[in-house]
Amino acid sequence: MTTNALRKLKTLGMEVETREYAVDEHDLSAVAVASKLGIDQDMVFKTLVVVGDRTGPFMCVIPGSAELDLKKTARASGDKSVAMLPMRELEPLTGYVRGGCSPIGARRKLPVFLDETAQLWDRVSVSAGTRGLQMLLTPSDLALAAEAAYADLVKR
Repeated sequence: MTTNALRKLKTLGMEVETREYAVDEHDLSAVAVASKLGIDQDMVFKTLVVVGDRTGPFMCVIPGSAELDLKKTARASGDKSVAMLPMRELEPLTGYVRGGCSPIGARRKLPVFLDETAQLWDRVSVSAGTRGLQMLLTPSDLALAAEAAYADLVKR
């Protein structure tokens, strides 16, 4: 299967491994994906789209078991406050659906912030742009392909 995210990585000449898994419509969590793939839940990063009061929409890529800290995220993005993007706006904005949102290859180019803990791993897993398909790549390749900035984004 080819997605916009995988096409972009191929264009950039980056090595990526893809892994498919069975989708459970009732549990689209990164923790469930990690369990199905047999990898650490903090190695699977989820992509959340938020809206800043100054910057507008942007993506946050955080470990699967973590919770986004909105205050830290606002500081990282230069906003006074941020809020989650309403779910109904996700697909029109990004071209991706919940549970299949990739930080790479979105319909509209959005700023991306990658949680600094990604650098602790040799490889991380993110959605390849569709439910049931993950891609594993180095954090540096992910940051480069997504044009992401590292930041402290999660509640500790």
